[in-house]
Amino acid sequence: MRSLRAARTLLASRSFLLSSRALHAAAASPAAGRWGNAPPPPPTPCPGPSSRAGIAGAVSFSLTFATVAVAEVQAKERLPTDLLPRNVVLYQYQACPFCNKVRAFLDYHDIPYKVVEVNPLSKKEIKWSEYKKVPILTVDGEHLVDSTDIINILQHKISPDDEVTNEEETKWRKWVDEHLVHVLSPNIYRTTSEALESFDYIAKNGNFSYTERFAVKYAGAAAMYFVAKKLKKKYNITDERASLYDAANTWTEALNGRNFLGGSKPNLADLAAFGVLRPIRYLQSGKDMVEHTQIGEWYQRMEDAVGEPSRIPEGQYPE
Repeated sequence: MRSLRAARTLLASRSFLLSSRALHAAAASPAAGRWGNAPPPPPTPCPGPSSRAGIAGAVSFSLTFATVAVAEVQAKERLPTDLLPRNVVLYQYQACPFCNKVRAFLDYHDIPYKVVEVNPLSKKEIKWSEYKKVPILTVDGEHLVDSTDIINILQHKISPDDEVTNEEETKWRKWVDEHLVHVLSPNIYRTTSEALESFDYIAKNGNFSYTERFAVKYAGAAAMYFVAKKLKKKYNITDERASLYDAANTWTEALNGRNFLGGSKPNLADLAAFGVLRPIRYLQSGKDMVEHTQIGEWYQRMEDAVGEPSRIPEGQYPE
């Protein structure tokens, strides 16, 4: 993980610098003034073998400690092979917040999954299903629907003896589903240019023909622009960006100084919030959110913790 390697390098450099300063502290003249006008101190003898060994030990210990500390906060929650769900297929829209909730859970637990991008206009990829919304997740042929139910079922499969959630976790998972997601569409599709920006992303990530890409981008953007206006009215949103910033600040306050709502590692509420925000992070609305609130540091920690997608690249699907 790039962030982990960078953290190791930085911490190792700092440890070496601090060790070197400690070795030379005795050589600094107490008479040296603020402007450095005092005569230079006498030369300091080179450290002997035992001192060099001490430096190496200090650096080694510091790097090892830092590596363990960073890994504890950032590592994925990988599952034992016997607990890994098999033949996992996610039917999704690339920019759907609820689909991204499921993907965040799968990625964090390093569960391999295949993706089928659903055409949001024709929905031909899910004609076989009576349920006509996404996400739909199939696990060993079992069809699961509704992002929260999917995550609860998967959590029980991988941790059958654990409580699914605690009171705080339940409260904030509900807040994500009932509040946070509702401020997203009015922001993503706030203007025609922002709507086109979002659907350009969807069209490029879907396995669509040129004609389908064109239709998805322009017809989809136009439709969602008007849908967003209706949602804005439905949820009494007067200022789209202000509502987004308020939601981001509410989440940050809930952390109460912790790295994650779950403490030293993400819990299901962290994964839910991160998941629904992930599709907007690098759109204009997401950039504005990070610039005008304090949520960026938590979001970066979540990116590091969730890590690289466990999605199986197209063309590498098992037979």
